[in-house]
Amino acid sequence: MVVLRLRALARAYSIVIAGMAGMVSIVRAAMVVAMSISMMLTVPQAAAAEAPPRGSLVIAGGAVRGDNTVIWQRVVQLAGGAGARIAVLPSAAGNPARSGAYAAAGLNKQGANAFVVPLAVRMKDRDYRRDADDDTIAQSIRDAGGVYFSGGDQALITQALVRPDGSRTKVLEAIWDVYRRGGVIFGTSAGAAIMSTTMYYEAKTVFGTLSEGVNGRELALGLGFVGDDIFIDQHLLARGRFARMLPAMLKKGYKLGIGIDENSAVVINAQREVEVLGYQGALVVDLTRATVNSGVKQFNLQNARLSYLDRGDKYDLKLHKYTPSEDKVEGKVDPANPYYSDPVFSADVLGHNTILIMMSKLVDSSQTEAIGIATAGPGEPHQELGFEFKLTRDAATTGYSSAASEAYTVLNMRLDVRPLKITRPWYQ
Repeated sequence: MVVLRLRALARAYSIVIAGMAGMVSIVRAAMVVAMSISMMLTVPQAAAAEAPPRGSLVIAGGAVRGDNTVIWQRVVQLAGGAGARIAVLPSAAGNPARSGAYAAAGLNKQGANAFVVPLAVRMKDRDYRRDADDDTIAQSIRDAGGVYFSGGDQALITQALVRPDGSRTKVLEAIWDVYRRGGVIFGTSAGAAIMSTTMYYEAKTVFGTLSEGVNGRELALGLGFVGDDIFIDQHLLARGRFARMLPAMLKKGYKLGIGIDENSAVVINAQREVEVLGYQGALVVDLTRATVNSGVKQFNLQNARLSYLDRGDKYDLKLHKYTPSEDKVEGKVDPANPYYSDPVFSADVLGHNTILIMMSKLVDSSQTEAIGIATAGPGEPHQELGFEFKLTRDAATTGYSSAASEAYTVLNMRLDVRPLKITRPWYQ
């Protein structure tokens, strides 16, 4: 097809050239033909270079236990199965040598052939700038079937792998090569934060982020493996971090965010299909139809949508299609026959698992609204400020209950946030 198009183009230009007078016109026409042919030859190459990666991401929310074999085994499988080479990057760790050795040993127990990459800002007796552009280190990663980023401080990962001018080091380019050709990139905690193009960097408390916003050094560039359309956060339900996702996503224009809980992970494949693994699950934050009242100074939000995906659940990011886990296939919640009837309320919506508990109760309740309050902790600024988080179960909300445990999947629940004035002391 390309040859035929080139011949047709050449014939067309030969007619033009024949009608031109003078050598200068002929030369100019020939240059146009050469430029056109060159563009036709190079465009497919550019398109191929921009093709989406064929690999998978395993993004864990942190605190992944060694006995959580479903996550570790999936990583080994995606890296190539038993004996797969997996490069361990302990770049985020406070003690990289110890953290790297521990992670490699854990992966090897699951059947991998893991090795530690000696690249970290805090690695003793090493020059991380030199190591990041070392051809031998880069090639060792390129030859692997997977890459694992440990937890710690995500800023240390980007410091080690990105040059001061913002360009990719040879090691980072090698990691991308693994992902492009079909390998797996696995990150937990800090290793999860770097998956999106924007990550929290020097974050305040969750309430501090709500009350003071995100600016300055709160946010920084991540490595962007998940693409530029999804914001990733970690330790989500255990630490109430769903609330800090909201101002970050608004600030950077994200419409979709995925927050993964501790000892849990999501797998995102090349087809943009999500599967939840591990102990608990992940929260999907959708701001597609969300609005903000610009006339209110403090943080506020209307019509955000929250979905909780439990372990075993699957979700297609392209088609927006949900597939329940096997224990929920027959468990669609019937709004006409609710299990709960008491009002759903929490005085600490940012508490451990609180938002999940509220969503799970409301989706199977005779109530249609739930209220959670967030206030400043002792010593935090803005003691006079609070926030009301209102969850609403409406016609678009769907729930599934598990037949094997007291667990729910909640899809498309509305969330509205408004500021409150808090009188101190509010208890005696």
